[in-house]
Amino acid sequence: MDLQDQLKSLFPDHVPSEEPLKETPSTVWLQDEPLICKYEKRKGKPITIIEGYNGADSDFKQLAKEIKQLLSVGGSFKNEQIIIQGDYRDRIMKFLQEKGFKTKRVGG
Repeated sequence: MDLQDQLKSLFPDHVPSEEPLKETPSTVWLQDEPLICKYEKRKGKPITIIEGYNGADSDFKQLAKEIKQLLSVGGSFKNEQIIIQGDYRDRIMKFLQEKGFKTKRVGG
């Protein structure tokens, strides 16, 4: 007995919908001023810094989480900055522009 049969026996009146799930729109507040994407080296290792967001901290933390998952790298959120390990300015800027943010490249 597979999962579908078990569910039918548990919920005989349920009719499954054939509609695909819709993507939820972004809940992050978009701003007029561009986000600044900088490159630095700390202790000889490259990092990318994103700053200039003037919305809620929780939205910026969520954005940091999405960027880290997209790039599969480490990073942190400190002092109203997102710090990503490595030089990923181009990919981050493209991702932010797809989400509707304006970006500005600084350094190098």
